[in-house]
Amino acid sequence: MHPEYEAIIGLEVHAQLKTRTKAFCGCSTEFGAPPNTNTCPVCLGHPGALPVLNRQVVEFTLRIGLATNCRIRLRSLFARKNYFYPDLPKGYQISQYEEPICTDGWIDIELDDGSLKRVGIARIHMEEDAGKSIHDLDVDTLVDLNRCGVPLIEIVSKPDLRSPREAYHYMRQIRRLVRYLGICDGNLEEGSLRCDANVSVRRRGEERLGTKTEVKNLNSFRNLERALEYEIQRQIAVLEAGGQIQPETRLWDAVRQETRPMRTKEQAHDYRYFPEPDLVPVVVTQEWLEQVRAQLPELPLQRKQRFMAQYGLPAYDAGVLCEERAVADYFEACCAALRQPSIERYKLVSNWIMTEVLRLLEKPEEPSNIPLPAEHLADLVELYAEGTISSRIAKDVFAEAVETGKSPRTIVQERNLVQVSDTAWLSQLVESVLAEHPDAVAKYRGGRTNVLGFLVGQVLQRSQGRANPKLVTQLLQERLQKQESSTLG
Repeated sequence: MHPEYEAIIGLEVHAQLKTRTKAFCGCSTEFGAPPNTNTCPVCLGHPGALPVLNRQVVEFTLRIGLATNCRIRLRSLFARKNYFYPDLPKGYQISQYEEPICTDGWIDIELDDGSLKRVGIARIHMEEDAGKSIHDLDVDTLVDLNRCGVPLIEIVSKPDLRSPREAYHYMRQIRRLVRYLGICDGNLEEGSLRCDANVSVRRRGEERLGTKTEVKNLNSFRNLERALEYEIQRQIAVLEAGGQIQPETRLWDAVRQETRPMRTKEQAHDYRYFPEPDLVPVVVTQEWLEQVRAQLPELPLQRKQRFMAQYGLPAYDAGVLCEERAVADYFEACCAALRQPSIERYKLVSNWIMTEVLRLLEKPEEPSNIPLPAEHLADLVELYAEGTISSRIAKDVFAEAVETGKSPRTIVQERNLVQVSDTAWLSQLVESVLAEHPDAVAKYRGGRTNVLGFLVGQVLQRSQGRANPKLVTQLLQERLQKQESSTLG
């Protein structure tokens, strides 16, 4: 970015709530149903059809409001947001305007260097979704109204973000939060988590905000970051050329990697908001609010920090494990199942989850997808840590435990896979390997000590993975040094 300018960024994140039915009727919220089948007179706005608020929509909104340190309004109102669009059959959207349920909150985000930045939340409000217009077919535009009335929350940040990378981290943190809270699946590809960005630029040192544009169609973290990078540079170029920024809504074209004008920017008065006449005020009792607060899980950033302090994990490990609540729960269950817990064994549990368990998971957010009971992974880690099995055998045992459901200790006993530390037997294997690989021995004597790993591998292969690798390495080094001494002598 131009060194004389700074960007001012605020994000509006729409999260589709994971309720079984829509916000104001009993229609299913199932994704992927045949077009225009999950509809009824209420969500289609037929005359005389009256909306009834889904209580779970309010409860889910309270969860995210509390998790983002918002002030909760105990009495809030719905409003009609009036505009015409082909996929909005009622001609208006039920939303909240002057009295949203959550206001004036904040979240901390973690930046690339590990530091934390606090980002303000201006408001979180409830609303219903519109339908979906499908433009990318070789026919006229098609409209699917299944999404009409699906419950949304809109999370509006304050203009506290100063770079595309900060916006990326903010969006990632919002996604983690809604998934931890169980209120949204966070699927950007299916549109259940969507983002619009408001961005302006100003010369450094100025206090007055520049003219902002809104960028839509940001359906991935990469698109968000790239669209902001492009739009910031575009605005700077316009100002440097003596032009003025037009307040407009722009679309991100992921193919051309550019933003392009969509329409002039609407103002609130353009929507002719007025209180929704068919819905009573939303009243939240203090008792209900405290019940929701008591049920909140530990949040991802706090959990990551605790994993580093309690289990001695590096920041990277803790971040990977805490990305999904189910994986973090699994890690803690494995650690709790260890017979001899220690920092070293916690790290081994982390390594196995990150390298082997996550590799097998299609949906890491669902606990039922984890292929090995926590007790079995703890069992495997202890067998390896206490020297009963080698790392190669451990991988074989892991695969068999996943396939058969047997405990690792049972598999090791049944197949006699206990690691061998018999010095006499291992010495015989070492001698035979050295005799069969004189070229490797010569390279080692010539200073290429990296061939030692090859020789260790050959011994382990002859032992079918049962040899103790540390002891094999020691025996090879002793034998090679002995041969070298006798040669020099």
